[in-house]
Amino acid sequence: MALDPDTAPVVAVDRFSDAFAHLFARSKNPSLPGPNAPIHFDSGAPFITHGLGPDGGKVTYYNFDVLPTAPAPIYVLFAQGDSSPVAGQLNVIGVIPGDTGYNDFWRVTKVTVPQDYVANSVTSVDQITAAGYPMETTSMLVNCPVVPDGSTASLRYTSAEPTGLQRGWYKHQVVKYFTFAERMLVTTAGGTVPLSDIYVTFNVNPDPKDAMSGPPSGFETEMGTMQTHNVPETVPEDAAYSPLWKVDVYDDSAFASVMNLTTAMKAPLLASGAAIVNCPIVAEQ
Repeated sequence: MALDPDTAPVVAVDRFSDAFAHLFARSKNPSLPGPNAPIHFDSGAPFITHGLGPDGGKVTYYNFDVLPTAPAPIYVLFAQGDSSPVAGQLNVIGVIPGDTGYNDFWRVTKVTVPQDYVANSVTSVDQITAAGYPMETTSMLVNCPVVPDGSTASLRYTSAEPTGLQRGWYKHQVVKYFTFAERMLVTTAGGTVPLSDIYVTFNVNPDPKDAMSGPPSGFETEMGTMQTHNVPETVPEDAAYSPLWKVDVYDDSAFASVMNLTTAMKAPLLASGAAIVNCPIVAEQ
């Protein structure tokens, strides 16, 4: 029988548990929202950051924590012979934050169902597998962070992108997620999410002997503002753009001199590839 997504239970999500979080673990920062509590990403640091673009213009991006480069599969159902997904059918995923193999970045898998298929008869990956439906793994990637119901993130790079929560299926429950589509993404030749670099500096340079140095000290900002001198090497107009960033940390002594990508690359580098983070750019000036 088909399930009604309007009445089906909504899955509980915790992005700040030790099972998932790296930079934003509640065990290290008790002020973070509780399990399954809505997250309001427009509320300021640490969820949103104002940086500098490669040319020195200002950019704004969300912070969705550390992620792997291996995408997770998202299953999109198509009736046999049709070029568009089944109307009304929610996409299906098999992992949520805290599950092994979860990623905000999803690799689209096309599932072919019979022409008489009824939307939302399939609401789990196990059903797809058990039915033996033909599947095609594509190179298409989508950036869709799974979040608790009621979460908000109102900024997008283009007006065509939906700002509200989208719905999918996870083990017969409705799952909520954001969609960021500032640029179309495809997998690398190796099937991974492409990377782009970002140069950042903190209020206190990372020191293995100081637990409050590096990320816990916060990004260095201009006096009295939230303006960092963090510089991504690409923006959405660039062909090489990716919101999955490899973090390069430069010495905080160079903060004042870093105003664009050229000066960031000249700053003393403390660490290359310190983390890999999901940070979609949502505004550029």
